[in-house]
Amino acid sequence: MIRNYVRTAFRTLLKNKGFTVLNVLGLTLGLASCLLIIFYVVDELSYDRYNTKADRIYRVNEDLKLGENSVLYAVAMPPLAQTLKSEFPYIENTIRIKNAGSKHVKKGTTNILENKMAFADPSLFDVFTLPMINGSPATALAEPNSVVITETTAKKYFNSTNVVGKTLTFDDNTFYKVTGVIRDIPRQSHFNFDFFISMSTFPDSRSTEWLRSDYNTYVLFKKAGDHKKLEASLPAFLGKYSGPEMQSQLKMSMAAFEKSGSFFRLNLTPLTDIHLKSNRTGELGPNSTIQYVYIFSAIALFILLIACVNFMNLSTARSSNRAREVGVRKVLGSSRKSLVFQFLTESILVTFAATAIAFFAAIALLPAFNQLAGKDIAVNSQTLSWLIPALLCIVLLVGSIAGSYPALFLSSFQPVNVLKGKLSAGFKGGGLRSFLVVFQFSISIFLIIGTLVIYKQLKYIQNKDLGYNRNQVLIVQNTSELNTYNTAKIFKQEVKQIQGVVNATLTGYIPTASAKNTSIFFKDASFDQKKALFPQTWEVDEDYMNTLDMKMAAGRSFSSQMATDSSGIIINEAAARFLGLNNPLSKPLYRSNGGKQDIANSKAYHVIGVVKDFNFSSLRDVVSPMVLVMGQNTGALSVRVSTKNIPALLSQIQQRWNQLSPNVKMNFSFMDQDFEASYLAEQRMGTIFIVFTSLAIIIACLGLFGLAAYAAEQRTKEIGIRKILGANVSTIAAMLSFDFIKLVLIAILIALPAGWFLMNKWLQDFAYRENIQWWVLPLAGFIAILIAIITISFQAIRAAFANPVNSLRSE
Repeated sequence: MIRNYVRTAFRTLLKNKGFTVLNVLGLTLGLASCLLIIFYVVDELSYDRYNTKADRIYRVNEDLKLGENSVLYAVAMPPLAQTLKSEFPYIENTIRIKNAGSKHVKKGTTNILENKMAFADPSLFDVFTLPMINGSPATALAEPNSVVITETTAKKYFNSTNVVGKTLTFDDNTFYKVTGVIRDIPRQSHFNFDFFISMSTFPDSRSTEWLRSDYNTYVLFKKAGDHKKLEASLPAFLGKYSGPEMQSQLKMSMAAFEKSGSFFRLNLTPLTDIHLKSNRTGELGPNSTIQYVYIFSAIALFILLIACVNFMNLSTARSSNRAREVGVRKVLGSSRKSLVFQFLTESILVTFAATAIAFFAAIALLPAFNQLAGKDIAVNSQTLSWLIPALLCIVLLVGSIAGSYPALFLSSFQPVNVLKGKLSAGFKGGGLRSFLVVFQFSISIFLIIGTLVIYKQLKYIQNKDLGYNRNQVLIVQNTSELNTYNTAKIFKQEVKQIQGVVNATLTGYIPTASAKNTSIFFKDASFDQKKALFPQTWEVDEDYMNTLDMKMAAGRSFSSQMATDSSGIIINEAAARFLGLNNPLSKPLYRSNGGKQDIANSKAYHVIGVVKDFNFSSLRDVVSPMVLVMGQNTGALSVRVSTKNIPALLSQIQQRWNQLSPNVKMNFSFMDQDFEASYLAEQRMGTIFIVFTSLAIIIACLGLFGLAAYAAEQRTKEIGIRKILGANVSTIAAMLSFDFIKLVLIAILIALPAGWFLMNKWLQDFAYRENIQWWVLPLAGFIAILIAIITISFQAIRAAFANPVNSLRSE
């Protein structure tokens, strides 16, 4: 019986090639798009799940609110990890990781800049699943000046993985003994380092201070669920260990601190939530957001629904063509059940063919998709183990859903009415079909609105006045490796003498860099924490404002000629507003020295200027208080240039660098490129959104094209009579198009308010955003109507030009 169903279905599909091609093409596009999105979603959800103990690993975070300032940290205090392990028996182990920044590693006579370095405790390999190829996991990071490297790094420096006992020399001329080689960390990890240096190498790791946040700290529990016990114990634990230092520095107990409206708390984040649900200060790498997973999952569902709707619409539109077949089958004894199975078999066959083609199409398109999404997704045996069963389920599910209504609809025809020709046919009267057209075009219009809004927001980000000029600024990134501040300053002065250089500033604290630093300032000598300021505090030099083209709202910039500027500070407008100072110039601010020193020994500063607010973090966040102090930070040299001959300028800067540091490679970037890179994720998501929206519209148009063809076919005699009675081509084309355009207009009325509401909600994530312009909604509607007209017009005009003699010959 099943063989007969398949044979009959196959014969029917071949007989109606146009219908079959449209359905297979629509479903193929829909399923291929869904597969690519599924690959993306699975990849995002798989972060850190390679760890065999992932369900028992949690990161300890700090939340701090001081006065009206609050900061969410992904890092914690130096002694926290060991203290937690010793105090709570249900904790199996703890581990600290600290980003070590960038260092040069010598390979022969060449110095290679390595950016993926971290300090780690010896328990690293007990907590995380990092298989070791060579060396002992138990002792690899036990001794100072020992380092564990990845497989790729070992081959890079030694052309072998059997390198335990060999040494690496870093740019500070310190030798590090290689004590282990691990397999490369999977890309789906919230941290991805090539070098793990023993934590005992870093003297600060032995600090006993409890009011600092420096180390990413992880806890491995003995049993899943034990984290709830620790969460309940954390407030008392923090009060026990941080309370004495708080009493010393802020002159109040932890309870009084909380009662005043401020707070200092610890909390836990599951390891597998870090990548998608954590965006804190001090993350070990850039994270994504769960929003993108939700958005693209919804798009995949929408595309699949549109493809299924096409199938249902085209199948029911062909009802008149298959009505006699149903009538004859019923007269000859076919039951409704057998007819339903027959039509479902056809649907599943079409879905199977589309799924097979979509699978190979998705594999072929995967490299391009990876480049578009910034991913490295690969289909391997592990992927196929869940993908093949999933595809078979999709074939059955989509085939059944897409074919269910046509099967039930066609099998319900009464043979007497059908064979007498009393069965109404045509586009009119298809209530469900009309609803489905409205449904799929509502989705398409919503996606068009989303595309327009996302595009406008990305353009707004690129063109927004940030409070500084990022164009024509060259950044020499590793001036800290010029050994001393004096050497770095000499380099700066020599660069300033080059023709085409407007100015230069020496500091690693620049708006597009990752370097951040906070301090506590008090409004007066009472050190009342209610009057405390918790701003970003950056060390800059006297050329900072001019080089970055920042504007002063009041006062002046730093001057090397003013000795008193060593105790002068510049605040931004946000800090002035927070402090409630209408005229902050010359007003004092008291900076806490931190550590174990009493706050009474804090240094007094006077405000010499107020800089206009500038964006130094994501445009998703409002500009927070900022304090600039005169300092000797050598993290980077920012150079404003006025020449178009950048290669020649770079050559001259390189010459100066080589004279001062011949063995270290100069690394540079451009500030505008660094800024764009910081929003690369948003740009990629915007591009992906546009691509899949276009595919959704194409799929909807395929369905509309097929419906228009069948509507014209079913009204062939009506068109012939109208032409004989004098109707012209434009009148007939308009008549055929009106039914569809009416449905698109209904879809517009539904989609516009929904699109405006949801996209306006998405924009709320950006502190700085461009509100949805009034013309976006009419434009989306116009695009939808234009697409519908173009899709329908071919069939409408073709039907209007047909010879009426051919359609009326049988009458």
